[in-house]
Amino acid sequence: MVQSRKALSAYELADFCREQLGYELLPMSVYRILDFLENNELVHRLNTSNKYIACSHIACAHGHQPPQFLICKTCFKVEEVKIPEKVIKTVAQATQDAGFRLANKQLEIECYCLDCEQPSGSLA
Repeated sequence: MVQSRKALSAYELADFCREQLGYELLPMSVYRILDFLENNELVHRLNTSNKYIACSHIACAHGHQPPQFLICKTCFKVEEVKIPEKVIKTVAQATQDAGFRLANKQLEIECYCLDCEQPSGSLA
């Protein structure tokens, strides 16, 4: 997972272990491992795809704001980015003004990476 710029599901991680490392892990075991890693802030679960990515701050000893992710709609590359806290507060306020409350402060933004061709009719 650390070597991949893409998020991986528990089943994809189980396949990786079997194909690349030569040992079998049941998906339920992978889920338990991922749960432990997520609780210790070593991986993040992407809510939109139910896949996991290693934390880009895995070696840091200091605290961080809630993770924000750019996710390429074509190749599924994921990049953890820092978004200013004032942007998160603006989103939270707009959500509240509309009669909702954020479930969490993690944002997952679908976009296109520069390596992928931009489809016609996109916003950029």
